[in-house]
Amino acid sequence: MNHAFLLFLMLLAGVGIPVMAALNANMGQHLGNPISAVTILCAVALVAAITLLAVQPQPTGFGKLADAPRAGFIAGFFFIFYIASITYAAPRIGLGNAVVMVLVGQVIAAALIDHFGLFGTESFPITLRRLAGFGLLVGGFWLVTTR
Repeated sequence: MNHAFLLFLMLLAGVGIPVMAALNANMGQHLGNPISAVTILCAVALVAAITLLAVQPQPTGFGKLADAPRAGFIAGFFFIFYIASITYAAPRIGLGNAVVMVLVGQVIAAALIDHFGLFGTESFPITLRRLAGFGLLVGGFWLVTTR
């Protein structure tokens, strides 16, 4: 796949995150329990993932599961933590503030993961230019979240 398509795909994923957060926060309020909403979201996500797995042309890769890096299993906890925290926080601090703080965390974590090549990723060092860009993002986040 070409680079432009992958960037567009990530843009669409970025659009989906606050939509998912808003829908799930609303579900949590409707049900009176954010963890119930998280459970429903995860059940629907599991069905969607199984469906994607069933229609893909490649083998599942589950045969390699026993040799998989153990740290990879922690990702599920981060998934649940994100969904549970935004489902709980968004109705209380506003969806925009919640998503902006998630973005701040993502930018910081992504920069560190890239710089140090953590978790088996390729290293993309933090240059002065990238650091300036991160600073502008954080400044923008601050402007968005302060009243």
